[in-house]
Amino acid sequence: MLFQIFDAFKARLHESNSKVNQVALETMHKMIPLLKDNLSPVINMLIPAIVDNNLNSKNPGIYAAATNVIQALCQHLDNSLLLQPFCTKAQFLSGKAKQDLTEKLA
Repeated sequence: MLFQIFDAFKARLHESNSKVNQVALETMHKMIPLLKDNLSPVINMLIPAIVDNNLNSKNPGIYAAATNVIQALCQHLDNSLLLQPFCTKAQFLSGKAKQDLTEKLA
């Protein structure tokens, strides 16, 4: 069930409509404290959806929302769940996104 919900939600995190994309990120930010470690089965699917495009976005609202989501993940999830997906993404990112994720890893 969780996979079905987040598979559909993931598409909104890749949405080309910036307003939809930003609302999806803001909604994700609100969901993280509620779901916490229950997100572990879908974390490998969510991290790329949150980071790709959003963390390098030139839209300040999307960038801020993506940064808030990453911060919430670090606050509310066991860091061991985040280590591998963050490392994997950081290897292939560039620019500000790489810097932001590397800082979180440190």
